[in-house]
Amino acid sequence: MTFLHLADRTRRALAAVRQAAVLALVLGAALPAHALERVTLQLKHLHQFQFAGYYAAVEKGYYRDAGLAVQILEGKDGNEPERNVISGKAQFGVGSSSLLLARLAGKPVVVLGTIFQHSPYVLLVARRDGVKDLRSIIGKRVMIGSLTDELTQADELVAFLKKEGIPMSSTVRVDHSFDPQDLVDGKVDAYSGYITNEPYFLDSIGFAYDVFSPRAAGIDFYGDNLFTSESEIARRPERVRAFREASMRGWAYAMNHPEEIADLIRARYSKRHEREHLLYEARQMVPLVQPVLVELGYTNPERWRHIADTYASLGMLPANASFDGFLYRGDTPLYRTWPFRIAVLGALLLIGATALQFSRLARERRRARETIRQGERRFRTMFEEAPMGIALIDSSTGEYKDINPRYAQIAGRSFDEVISGSWTDFLHPDDAAGAVGLSPGGGADAKTTARLVHPDGSVVWIAMSVVAVETEAGAHPHHLCMIEDVTEKKKSEALIWQQANFDPLTQLPNRRMFHDRLEVEIGRSRREALRTAILFIDLDHFKEVNDTLGHHQGDVLLIEASERIRACVRATDTVARLGGDEFTVILSGLDSATCSDVIAQKILDTLQAPFVLGQEQAFVSASIGITLYPDDATEVDELLKHADQAMYAAKGAGRNRFSYFTPALQVAALNRMRLTNDLRGAVKGNQLRVYFQPIVHLRTGRIHKAEALVRWQHPQRGLVSPLEFIPLAESSGLIVEIGEWVFKEAARWVRQWRSQHHPDFQVSVNQSPLEFQRDGQGYEHWFAHLQELGLKGSAILVEITEGLLLDAGSGVTDKLLQLRDHGIQVALDDFGTGYSSLSYLKKFDIDYLKIDRSFTRNLAPQSSDMALSEAIIVMAHKLGLKVVAEGVETAEQRALLLRAGCDYGQGYLFAPPLPAAEFDAMLKAQLAIADGARR
Repeated sequence: MTFLHLADRTRRALAAVRQAAVLALVLGAALPAHALERVTLQLKHLHQFQFAGYYAAVEKGYYRDAGLAVQILEGKDGNEPERNVISGKAQFGVGSSSLLLARLAGKPVVVLGTIFQHSPYVLLVARRDGVKDLRSIIGKRVMIGSLTDELTQADELVAFLKKEGIPMSSTVRVDHSFDPQDLVDGKVDAYSGYITNEPYFLDSIGFAYDVFSPRAAGIDFYGDNLFTSESEIARRPERVRAFREASMRGWAYAMNHPEEIADLIRARYSKRHEREHLLYEARQMVPLVQPVLVELGYTNPERWRHIADTYASLGMLPANASFDGFLYRGDTPLYRTWPFRIAVLGALLLIGATALQFSRLARERRRARETIRQGERRFRTMFEEAPMGIALIDSSTGEYKDINPRYAQIAGRSFDEVISGSWTDFLHPDDAAGAVGLSPGGGADAKTTARLVHPDGSVVWIAMSVVAVETEAGAHPHHLCMIEDVTEKKKSEALIWQQANFDPLTQLPNRRMFHDRLEVEIGRSRREALRTAILFIDLDHFKEVNDTLGHHQGDVLLIEASERIRACVRATDTVARLGGDEFTVILSGLDSATCSDVIAQKILDTLQAPFVLGQEQAFVSASIGITLYPDDATEVDELLKHADQAMYAAKGAGRNRFSYFTPALQVAALNRMRLTNDLRGAVKGNQLRVYFQPIVHLRTGRIHKAEALVRWQHPQRGLVSPLEFIPLAESSGLIVEIGEWVFKEAARWVRQWRSQHHPDFQVSVNQSPLEFQRDGQGYEHWFAHLQELGLKGSAILVEITEGLLLDAGSGVTDKLLQLRDHGIQVALDDFGTGYSSLSYLKKFDIDYLKIDRSFTRNLAPQSSDMALSEAIIVMAHKLGLKVVAEGVETAEQRALLLRAGCDYGQGYLFAPPLPAAEFDAMLKAQLAIADGARR
């Protein structure tokens, strides 16, 4: 450089100094405030934790402190940051290691700092056969980067596969969808993704996959890099430096506060990812960013050389390519830096420093006073507008020193009323006695709930926090009291507790509360060596009331019954409703078992009185089971089980009585349970048998019909009576399966007897109310089965009970019509013993009446049973019905029935129920006799 050139540069520098001095003297010591400079940061992907540091720098004000207003734009493709930064649309961008390719292609991009010290890019391979093998992708469809966008980091995976001996030509590469579901659905076998992102989705659905990282083969690329353009550095070096420093501050904050930034992303930028997904990403980024080991933004030229060599091995760069100027260095010529200019300006300003010092100090004092006033205004505004009540209280006297409007509003009084009183004046008397003390030495800093009493006597629940406030030495101690109105919350809690522990209909304790109280009473009885009795009460005939008068009237009856039961016990005893028509009573503190007898009988007597339900009267009784602690059991569940067993014993003994638990009841219950369990396998185990009892035409003496009766041949117990196992089948629901089996057996035999004995032979099968009343299931499968066998519906007759007609809703009526339409006849079994009326015979399509054996047993010429039987027969014939008399055991009974006009007879006079083979032999014998008579 020549002396003239040096002199010229010196003159220019001195001129700049003189201009700065003149400017400083004109403007004075106070520099004008500058508006924030607007800059744009272009991301390479959509918003997620991958860019957390930039969001943090905005939120925490780091960019603002640097004089910058930063706009952050999402990216739609990997090439967008480079494209927008070079064009000037964005001043800064986020790019991958592919920026090196752009630089060496002549694009003026400059890396300002590296965020990801290791690339998150990995290859995810579906684990199809449980073996981890990268070579399994050969010949398979793979998604590795975009086929149209070169800046999607496919290069490092391509280098990785090449190094592992798997050239891209050996795979079927398809364009990337960036949807990991394609890997799950088997559309591809390998998928390039971020270790921070896609595994979260795959793990959440339990998809098996293997991860292959290029780092395992020594290919260690940088991940995200912050970059700008050469022109931005040349024109605005200070802005570049400020943006970089603020960004790194943001990254330091984000890596230390991941949960806060995750919430920020969802609140301000995107709800595309769940919070847990963002936090997963944050955890996975720690080993990639290495914020503890490596200074954020640090970039190593040797690592870039490694990346360049890798690109060279792929033929994407020439060997030993130079990338000078690619990495940002903060050192600019001294005369172009702000520190230099500020130093020059500072030196000149020292000339006038003394003159301006006092003016500056005065301004600072005014500014400080204004700041204090503004702070006081802000505090007062917050105090006045706070959503909770706040009061400052003198700890020594309890007097209010200041309150905000919300405090007076919650207290239900004016400001003057509250401020003139003491802080306990408005508390409920029960709460004032235990109120938190305000003395500095005790009771300070506490939280509690209490009640405030309004002038009209109403009560408000408050959540109250009392905190000691530091005061100057010698001054009275003070406390800050903060209150919130939680009345509605308390009401909700009380309602929830009520609903959880009390029956909504009767307001009695429910099952849960009953269990809790029984536990308490057992503990008390154990301590005091007393007895506790549990009464299990079930209302008799309640279902009939519910079915005939409706559920509303049934509820009225239950409420009245609960009040009657409660009136029979002491105030200290517990009456509970377990559900339906079941009640329980806990009689505690008994010194003998006889006390429970008196109360149980009193309950039975009071429940027998009629219940007035609107215009109707209803009569019910009760069956009560009683068990005693500690005589019968010591555990709650055992006591309840025993009481339930005793109640069923009372029902079985005729109802309207009470029964104590005995060990025999437990044995019977165990037998029922075991027998029920055995019954579950009876059909599949081929243990059931169908017996047939003949139904004889009384005038001719011929067998025209038979009733199918089920028997159980138990492998150990032998033949089990239907009276024993049919109730178990009904209570367990097995009756449906058994009924279907009986129908099919009856159909099989009636087809044989129609072909061999008489074309109109008919077999009747019994239908339990549980079978007949099944919702949503008719007799279509019966009709289909009969059609398969070539039988008409008239081959089968269905026997139902009178009780079934009591609940003859539309479902029962429809099924009766369905049977009639397909030719299947219906018989009303045990007629005369139930609750049916003559209107049922007129209303429903009944074909046969079966006179109950209780009438037949005592038939005599002038007996009332004979008169009733004759009346039934005459009535049936008038209605076009046939009559079958059950229980015919003597020739005299047969003669009387025949003389009365009865159509059919069934009983031991003709034959007991017989196995199918024996019944078939009887029919053959009858046929042989008839043939002999004709000859």
